[in-house]
Amino acid sequence: MNNPFTDAYIVLSKVYSEGKFLKQALAESAVEPLNKARTTALCYGVTERDEYLGYIISANAVKPPRPAVRLVLKIALYALEFLGWRDYAVVDNAVQLTKKLGKAGAAGFVNAFLRSYKVPELPAQADRRLSVVASVPLWLAKKVRRSYKEEAEAILTAPSPGVCVRFERGKEDYVGARGGAPVATPFPDTYIFRNFVRDERFFAGDYTFQSVGSAAICHAICGGESLLDMCAAPGGKSVLLAKKFKSVTACELHPHRVELIRSYCSRMGVENVRAVCADGTVFRPEYEGAFDAVLLDAPCSGTGAINENPDIKLNRREEDIPALMAVQAALFANAARYVRPGGRLYYSTCSVLPEENDTAAYNFLAEHGNFSVVRLQSPLNHKTTGFGMQFLPHISLGAGFFLACFARGED
Repeated sequence: MNNPFTDAYIVLSKVYSEGKFLKQALAESAVEPLNKARTTALCYGVTERDEYLGYIISANAVKPPRPAVRLVLKIALYALEFLGWRDYAVVDNAVQLTKKLGKAGAAGFVNAFLRSYKVPELPAQADRRLSVVASVPLWLAKKVRRSYKEEAEAILTAPSPGVCVRFERGKEDYVGARGGAPVATPFPDTYIFRNFVRDERFFAGDYTFQSVGSAAICHAICGGESLLDMCAAPGGKSVLLAKKFKSVTACELHPHRVELIRSYCSRMGVENVRAVCADGTVFRPEYEGAFDAVLLDAPCSGTGAINENPDIKLNRREEDIPALMAVQAALFANAARYVRPGGRLYYSTCSVLPEENDTAAYNFLAEHGNFSVVRLQSPLNHKTTGFGMQFLPHISLGAGFFLACFARGED
């Protein structure tokens, strides 16, 4: 019988050691088909609970284990603490995997640790306690607690609501017919399913997978003649907004992601979106004053999407934030020049950090006196901030993102 921890270790080692995204690591690893669901559950579970599992290890190990052994322990601890696997099976599989990795000298330690560890009490200090309970890095716990006070834990621990599907046609064949009754979102023909298995009608363009946040952004944007989507891949917002604009220009930095946009448009039968390979931080003279609306869905920390992408908690660093803010400011500066007089600039992120949201908006307005805030409305529950709308995972169907709108004055 194959060791159930082996595939999970192979995938997670790419995440922990090479900094790869979990979805990418799963896709490129030769996971046994019969074990795919189990391996996926282990991989997502370990990354979701990384800080908590590390806290248990630190409290019970005299010396920090080496990275490979530490990862084996995290996989085993998750199986014991959250999946309820039998103790003897977990210990045996963990020990055998340790030996298989060429760490036979550590096998005795792994065996003894898993047979004797105790779950420690939570830290008394508030930031550290939140870090362990929500299983997020301490820097993120501090920032979110400082910004949201008593809501911080709910924001950081809100679970993923499921799979969000937007239907173009044939929804009656799926709504109520698969995995129980889905949750209806406030947006047309868009539902959240606990489980949804893709079939051939996906490729026919009958439906697509689109996050609640993406649907909310598109819903809030007014239509017009022309739209520039500055950071468009994989293309979901460009495709949906093509219903509101006569033409959409969808820009993306990397050529392979431009192809994702084109493929998305082709699958959904959308012909008024033009995909362009372009660096949004580099000014394009031909775009100056050319668009009724510009959507800047900016690169960000992703802290509003950790319930869907838990590897963000592993790979994002506090020191990344100033660099991201610099990129956001550069994109903002160009976006402002692309909006025609009387047009609108929409700024969005999938972040819950105010410095990437309201602070970025404040800085933009301080440097662009010809723009003013436009107050938007959304049927999705949110908080109104100084400059926009902050959607939070615990109140917004799992979505954590920000959206603000600015109108350019007539010159």
